[in-house]
Amino acid sequence: MSKSKIEFEESSGNVFADLGIDNAEELQARAMIGFHVVEILNSKDMKQRELAGRLKIKQAEVSHLLNGHFSRFTVDKLLDFLKCLNQKVSIQITPHRHGEPFQYVAIGL
Repeated sequence: MSKSKIEFEESSGNVFADLGIDNAEELQARAMIGFHVVEILNSKDMKQRELAGRLKIKQAEVSHLLNGHFSRFTVDKLLDFLKCLNQKVSIQITPHRHGEPFQYVAIGL
C-alpha cells in the first residue's frame, strides 16, 4: 500500500480571510466574541425567553445567537450581551508577532 502525500494549506488563523471574504477581521471578531457569549448562555439553566429578557432582546434574536448567526449582531451589541451577563471585558493592545492572529478573544474562568 503506497502512502499518498496529502496537500494542505496552513491557516492564517482567520477562516474568513482564508476564504477571501470581505471584512474578515470584523467577522472573526464577531465569531470569537459570539462564541463566548453562547458558551456563557449555554451554562445558564434558562429558557430562551428568559435569556431574551436578560439580554434585552427578542426571543427570536436569542435563537439566532444560539445558532451561531453572529453576523446579525455588531461587535458592540455582542459586548453589550457580555455586560448583561455580568462579564468584564478587557481589551489588551500589543505589537503583532508574525504567525499570531491579529485579534484574539480569551475567556477567563
